[in-house]
Amino acid sequence: MLSLLRRPLPLRRFTPRLRASKPPTRFNSTETPEFNPKREPWLTPTMVLLGFVPIFTLGLGTWQLQRLQWKVALIDELEEKLQLQAISLPKRINLAVLPEFVFRKVSLRGKWDHDHSMLIGPRTREGVHGANVVTPLVREDGTTVLVDRGFIPKELDLNSIQKETGEVEVLGMLRTSETRNTFTPDNLPERGEWYWKDVEAMAEYAGGTEANVQPVLVEEIFEGHEGEASARLMKGIPVGRPARVDLRNSHLSYVITWYSLSVFTAVMFVRVMLNKGRSRGRHMPRS
Repeated sequence: MLSLLRRPLPLRRFTPRLRASKPPTRFNSTETPEFNPKREPWLTPTMVLLGFVPIFTLGLGTWQLQRLQWKVALIDELEEKLQLQAISLPKRINLAVLPEFVFRKVSLRGKWDHDHSMLIGPRTREGVHGANVVTPLVREDGTTVLVDRGFIPKELDLNSIQKETGEVEVLGMLRTSETRNTFTPDNLPERGEWYWKDVEAMAEYAGGTEANVQPVLVEEIFEGHEGEASARLMKGIPVGRPARVDLRNSHLSYVITWYSLSVFTAVMFVRVMLNKGRSRGRHMPRS
């Protein structure tokens, strides 16, 4: 037993174990790590809007072109009416067909009702500020129509114009109420303030149906030269309008504006698309 304790223990052989290590990663000098940049989408709200504008403005330009053709045809039609011989107004005028006779020359006789004259203004003539005088004309048959006698300068008023009391003969053209724009004030008949021609309201002011006043407006024609016009104004006589169609026709300028805007925005859209294409090409990975 003691001999066993004295015997040295055998030594165990220790063999270290080596773990296999991964070989180092080798990079090929010709290869580059893959890089995927964030690409912007083609379809953005800005691109949608920029692509919509040329189409929209092209449609507006085409619509204005159609309006231009319609307005030119209308002016030609009215010019033809002006060349026709003047007609006499019947005793009772059919208001339903009255628009078909706008700018048609008419002749009428009667006496002025100066007590119901109206100043419509402000108006200008040859750079002079003033107003137009509208006076009811009591015809021989007892009916009354409204006559725009023409322009007077601002230095004159209803009390200073010449008031003819006898029978007069008027050559004029049929017209309808003016179209009031946004900036035109309301008429104030009770204060004698008229800013635009409202035939219905003016006829009511002159007596209405009870006084046989028909809502018909005739604009008196003045065919003299400027010297005669000045002489009339000095005497306090209103100067009528020339016999011509004065409808506003600004559709051509609108056509040019909308078509130009359509071309401009279309070019912008194409340039932006080309720039986007070049930008995407720069970020493409090299092979």
